Amino acid sequence: MAFVIAEPCIGTKDTACVDACPVDCIHPKKDEASFGTEPQLYIDPVECIDCGACVPACPVSAIYAADDLPDKWKHFAEINAKHYGR
Repeated sequence: MAFVIAEPCIGTKDTACVDACPVDCIHPKKDEASFGTEPQLYIDPVECIDCGACVPACPVSAIYAADDLPDKWKHFAEINAKHYGR
């Protein structure tokens, strides 16, 4: 079970979760070219080790365990996966 970044991240893109991630699976980072054009940050579902370190770091409560995504944001699991071509 990976973690998923949902709608509250759109327009916010606070990178505290990037700093908290021990396996570098949240992108784009501020220094990546796509940071300015992507509407949100994404978690790679394959690289995520399910540690949950990103959850308390998120100031807008946008990160959920895939199994705990609210129904209205279920489609964000696919959005995160598609960002990584998964």
